[in-house]
Amino acid sequence: MSKLLAGKVALVTGAAFGIGRATALNFAAEGAKVVVSDVAREGEETVSLIRGAGGEAVFMRADISKANEVQALVYGAVKAFGRLDVAFNNAGIGGPQLPVSELPEEAWQKVLAVNLTGVFLCMKYELQQMEKQGGGAIVNNASILGTVAFANSSAYTASKHGVLGLTKTAALECATKNIRVNAVCPAFIQTPMLQSAGLLEPEARKALEAMHPVRRLGLPEEVARVVTFLASDQASFVTGHPMLVDGGYVAQ
Repeated sequence: MSKLLAGKVALVTGAAFGIGRATALNFAAEGAKVVVSDVAREGEETVSLIRGAGGEAVFMRADISKANEVQALVYGAVKAFGRLDVAFNNAGIGGPQLPVSELPEEAWQKVLAVNLTGVFLCMKYELQQMEKQGGGAIVNNASILGTVAFANSSAYTASKHGVLGLTKTAALECATKNIRVNAVCPAFIQTPMLQSAGLLEPEARKALEAMHPVRRLGLPEEVARVVTFLASDQASFVTGHPMLVDGGYVAQ
């Protein structure tokens, strides 16, 4: 059976850890040449894992909140592999857990700069390249908090709602250009981001698991498989779609 992304060139941001790393690995396993990007040098470890499994990958450091670095990233991807067929705009940060009335403006701005402006910048330059070459597929990492809200997460929730708005707008603009734009909306996934927030400690984890009808957290690989489907020709009639990967969270 042919691989889903055979012959494709894919870019993954935030690929040093968690969902980004799992997706980069899955893209490679499905035949793609992968440009691994992150601000963290652990992205080089992702490349090593891909190469160790027989795949092709390069690491390119980029801060997606800076237009010049994003433009250089997309240029570098094309220089390395000749084109850009798939992009997974995954990089994001969490921000402090505070009510709106107490959230410092600089914290708000930092979260929006990475999670929303960063996705906009990635899409801007990815789309320019895809339009030149006549097609492509983009998947943005939103969140269940792109569809619902969570108290004390105003900046993150606003940013992810914005990502879904961007996704739908770009999907409409590109519908006749052979470019599809979709999003995944994961619930709580077992990642280093959750770990660093202390949410994988036994009591906190138990509380999070209880919020999901399936009574467990998701795994990065489970999100990666959905992203790979959306990025592949198997999803050729899917665009502008926010796909939940949430263990039933939003169905409640």
